[in-house]
Amino acid sequence: MEDVVIVGAGIAGLATAVALKRAGVEALVLERSEGLRATGTALTLFPNAWVALDALGISQNLAPLYAPVKRGYITNLDTGEIQDVSFVASNGDPVGPRSVHRKALLNALADQLPINSIRFSSKLTAIETQEHEGSSISIIHMADGTVIKAKVLIGCDGMHSVVARWLGLAEPVYSGRSAVRGLSVFPQGHGLDNNVQQYLGLGRRAGFVPLNDKEIYWFFTCTSPAKGADMADEPEVIKREVIENYAKDLPPIYLDVVQHSNLSTLTWAPLMFRYPWHVVVGNLSKQNITVAGDAMHPMTPDLAQGGCSALEDAVVLGRHIGKSFIQNGRLVPKEMAVTIGKYVEERRWRVALLIAGSYLSGWVQQAGSGWGMKFLRDAIFYRFFYRISIKFTSYDCGKLNF
Repeated sequence: MEDVVIVGAGIAGLATAVALKRAGVEALVLERSEGLRATGTALTLFPNAWVALDALGISQNLAPLYAPVKRGYITNLDTGEIQDVSFVASNGDPVGPRSVHRKALLNALADQLPINSIRFSSKLTAIETQEHEGSSISIIHMADGTVIKAKVLIGCDGMHSVVARWLGLAEPVYSGRSAVRGLSVFPQGHGLDNNVQQYLGLGRRAGFVPLNDKEIYWFFTCTSPAKGADMADEPEVIKREVIENYAKDLPPIYLDVVQHSNLSTLTWAPLMFRYPWHVVVGNLSKQNITVAGDAMHPMTPDLAQGGCSALEDAVVLGRHIGKSFIQNGRLVPKEMAVTIGKYVEERRWRVALLIAGSYLSGWVQQAGSGWGMKFLRDAIFYRFFYRISIKFTSYDCGKLNF
């Protein structure tokens, strides 16, 4: 009988295991891949993520490696107008996001866990529950025939989560947009300031941000590219299509960044999300089973909150389970339904608003160039909503004071 089983060794899964470890709770992490997943190459972590990483005790391992972004420049490709966004506080302190290598984040989390706490090449095939001494436990069936019993089961297995499907959560839907992401390498240095550059045009959004002096993370999103699905496994074709077709009229500096792409990092994927009302009214838990990260709240990347909110989930869930464990000196199965319920209610509206805000942000920024959309984007979105959305990234998920 395991105390806690976590399905998925992505950001949410590893961070949850670290949070539980700080309370003395041992968790077994099941990962279907042969090693840590690093799809996406890099991600941007806003202040709310760093608050969570501080609670997990690993922010000091990552922050010195990545400088905070100072400014953001958003160029309208139709008009040439540039919106300037400062990430420097009134006292001069940088408060901007930091873009980090996804693998560095995963390794920093994994390094906090005991050896053999992550079991790779472990594919979940079925879940059932069983009464045990008057409370519910989970029976987890693996592809190799192994059966694992757990007092708590946490699904962190991504947007196509087996655990979320078992809970009855609605499947994620296609946003109508797709994204290319990549990492560019400049062996002699790129010579750029640590600022975010974004470019908006009819149905397109592109940008890049330096990770360090020699590497730049870049992205390109567009509405329903016909060739996207066919190019998913052909990095050379992806690169050529972006440069010669989809982004051919973008500034030379952007095309140069794409030209320097490390082909092994290129991905082309549809942008999926779960309708926020399905999160608000859906079953995010049942007895001793729940979900976190993309398994609970897949969202479009327009507010860069997918990974950030997953780290928040981990801290909140770890805090609730950890308190119960410390109060009782052990994990009491009878208490888990109430304990997990508190986590779900703390997270439900927060992540639903992030999903809605991310979708709205992408829709407004990539919508048409008519006067109505221009007014909505420039006079309302960037002046009001964008500032409000930034406040969402200053959220404090709390500490792990065990």
